[in-house]
Amino acid sequence: MSKKPLIGLTLDLETSKTYSKFPWYALRENYCSSISSFGGIPFPIVYDNKAINSILDIIDGLVITGGAFDVHPKYYSEKIKYNNLNIKVARTIFEIKICKLALKKNIPVLGICGGQQLINIVYGGSLYQDIKKDLVTNIEHEQKNPRNEVSHSVSLNTNSLLYQIIKQKKIKVNSAHHQSIKKPGKGLVVNATSCDGIIEGIEDQSKSFCIGVQWHPEFLIKNSDNKIFKSFIKTAKTRVKP
Repeated sequence: MSKKPLIGLTLDLETSKTYSKFPWYALRENYCSSISSFGGIPFPIVYDNKAINSILDIIDGLVITGGAFDVHPKYYSEKIKYNNLNIKVARTIFEIKICKLALKKNIPVLGICGGQQLINIVYGGSLYQDIKKDLVTNIEHEQKNPRNEVSHSVSLNTNSLLYQIIKQKKIKVNSAHHQSIKKPGKGLVVNATSCDGIIEGIEDQSKSFCIGVQWHPEFLIKNSDNKIFKSFIKTAKTRVKP
């Protein structure tokens, strides 16, 4: 039996005194179960900046997860414009470092929601700090209905890896973000957009797998979500040593 690929997942860090009176790491269960469903082994990663090389020596793929946080605008040469940003410095520093090095080593990378935005920043791109304040749109990008339901459609770029994976020009997605990509980073291709023009997906076609999506495919609502994880795990599996 062939070995399963080990997939690293970045964690959130919380200080709210709910689970514990002390700071605690957090990761929604379906990030892990979606990886397990397609033959991977989920491997949550703590913020150990000194161990990044060692971590990347053992994992076969990296998922940069989402969360209720924002990357500090200084990372795309802006100042904070609004008071509704939730900055998590330690998380951002770790994710930028591990993302850069994973890409350098051509380790498959999947960025989800805030993870997509982080990939864009790593490539030198920028963000809209708040969609409702910076843009005019009739789409609720922080959907009112439950996250395990879809809320709006996304059109795929037919000249993208994402389209080759999903093989549909339009898909339905869930939506849970108040920021979005403004300027795509150098070397990135926009692979998905919503009808209001907001960038919903990016990819680096020079890598084995570097895709970011603004929605949350780990809920596996649609077959398109399944296909993203299946392709990601399949690519990661090619790195597994016999």
